[in-house]
Amino acid sequence: MNNKTVTIFIIFIFIILAGCISTQNYQMKGEKSQFSSDLRFAGLGNKGSPSMDEGSNVNGKTFERKVISTATLTIEVASAQAAINDITNITLETGGFISSSSISDIGNNRKNGHLTARVPQKSFYSTIEKIDALGTEKYRQVSGQDVTEEFIDLGARLDNLQKQETRLQEILKMATTVKDIIEVEHELERVRGEVESLTGRLNYLNQSVEMSTITVTVMEPAPITGDGWGISDALRDAVRGFIESVRGIIIFTGFIIPILIYLSIAILIALGIKRKILPKLKR
Repeated sequence: MNNKTVTIFIIFIFIILAGCISTQNYQMKGEKSQFSSDLRFAGLGNKGSPSMDEGSNVNGKTFERKVISTATLTIEVASAQAAINDITNITLETGGFISSSSISDIGNNRKNGHLTARVPQKSFYSTIEKIDALGTEKYRQVSGQDVTEEFIDLGARLDNLQKQETRLQEILKMATTVKDIIEVEHELERVRGEVESLTGRLNYLNQSVEMSTITVTVMEPAPITGDGWGISDALRDAVRGFIESVRGIIIFTGFIIPILIYLSIAILIALGIKRKILPKLKR
């Protein structure tokens, strides 16, 4: 009985030693394939971005429609400066801000103003009506850009990249060679760069959706003068016609004076002949 027990014990020891040796060989020879497998598991085997089908429904969430609203207005006002001030006040009251504003002198005591306002989406249409009421509307264009699909796609890609970043950090802790550490850190740096890029784009889309853009041009009316009725043009044509007539008269006079002189001489000669020669012939 004792011999059997000793034999079983020895066999068990050999099995344990064989297992340890196999494990060590696997770790030494299969290190590269282990990290390659880990990288593939982290989603880095294919560096392409996930498709829309893979991330269109993230975690079962339904995304509301994302629309970037913009408007362009042109209104005629009595005073460009006063209108710019009024539009600024209207924008601030809605919780918005002015991104740019300018006034220029276009001559004839007239000024034009240009202003770009950012207002909350919920106040977009009401703000347009308030601005329109400041003067006479000359032009209006309202448009909306649907970015829902891009927003969902970016969100899905960002979610996948963040998971890859977490997995890479875990792989980095397991790396034992310099080569593996450099490889993992390189991939980690790339993933983090893409995460920052997508995060910036998502923030931009969110801000553009939440804060709509209204571009306004205000212009003062042209002064009421004869120009609008064509009187100035008529006066210019009259002066031009008068000058042309005087010019014609001068030219005509230049031609007719020599002729009149010749005719006068001829008449004088004829009268002289009539008075002196004809009476002698009658005698």
